[in-house]
Amino acid sequence: QLVESGGGSVQPGGSQRLSCTASGIIFDAYNMGWYRQAPGKQREEVASINAAGLPTYAVAVKGRFTISRDNAKNAVYLQMNNLQAEDAAVYYCNAAHPVTRSSYWGQGTQVTVAS
Repeated sequence: QLVESGGGSVQPGGSQRLSCTASGIIFDAYNMGWYRQAPGKQREEVASINAAGLPTYAVAVKGRFTISRDNAKNAVYLQMNNLQAEDAAVYYCNAAHPVTRSSYWGQGTQVTVAS
């Protein structure tokens, strides 16, 4: 089970930190990712971090967002800085096992960017 938190409303240029806590999986064996889906658009990957802690970012967020994980807390975080209107979406946490291909999703958390 994945549970996201930290969404809400923020002004353009502001910051927000999303958290995702996992249970029921061997967390440190999973690649973790953040995805987002805006109204009328497909879900897209924002950032991911593999089991070894290596992050990757979508071009649209590189330099503004930072993904991190704390294996001791079974948690993954997304620090979002300089948020823009186009970042508004429902953000989902994903856990994907690199070998078994098991994949789990959180319920999503809404991020709104408005002045």
